[in-house]
Amino acid sequence: MVVTRKRAKKQKDAEEKLESSSWPECIACNSGVLVPLSDFGGQGAAVHYKAWVCTNPDCDFNLKIRNGEVHRNEPIVDVEGRQRIR
Repeated sequence: MVVTRKRAKKQKDAEEKLESSSWPECIACNSGVLVPLSDFGGQGAAVHYKAWVCTNPDCDFNLKIRNGEVHRNEPIVDVEGRQRIR
């Protein structure tokens, strides 16, 4: 029983550490964090970490990977195809 409690505490501590330090701070605004987005490739396979975007709604910083090239600060387009204007 003691071993189980120790293991549970270790796991909880590791999860809390991961939550608080897993994503990098945004280099553009220094107040948001960059979170990864995933997509699907042309053949339907998952492409993890295809883009990184800032969580600060006032910051438009983003990094995207397309055909092996890194694109920075591309315009953000909503689901209806309209570009977000700031």
